[in-house]
Amino acid sequence: MCGNGKNKDKLKMGEYHDLLTQSLLATNHVQDCAIIQLKNLSVMTASIGFKLNTEEIRAFWNAFKQPDIIREYGLFFRNVNYICVRADKDSIYSKYNERGLIFVKTGMYIICATYTKGMYPSVCVEAVEKLGDYFKTKGK
Repeated sequence: MCGNGKNKDKLKMGEYHDLLTQSLLATNHVQDCAIIQLKNLSVMTASIGFKLNTEEIRAFWNAFKQPDIIREYGLFFRNVNYICVRADKDSIYSKYNERGLIFVKTGMYIICATYTKGMYPSVCVEAVEKLGDYFKTKGK
């Protein structure tokens, strides 16, 4: 019998990872993705091999606080300055050549996804926005 909260959290983490796999990676137009908790600015779950450090996570969070600056100067991520395509209080889309970063903020999370050459940015955006809408309808 599992009565402690840790087992419940593990199940929840697995469910969130399944959401990433089924709603984002399964499109074949998302390279890497993660769900970041706003409460403590930490990665809740991420696709295999996708690691985000504290500075990167803070930069993502700050981007939502300053969309005007992101629209003007872009977003620096992993030694590349991504040009902003869209930035508002809920969504940030940016690109560099044939790569891109998509962020959607909900009440509790930032969903982060990347795409690369050969992938359709519009499919990546749609998938991330749909997952964001799902969390918003759940109050998350």
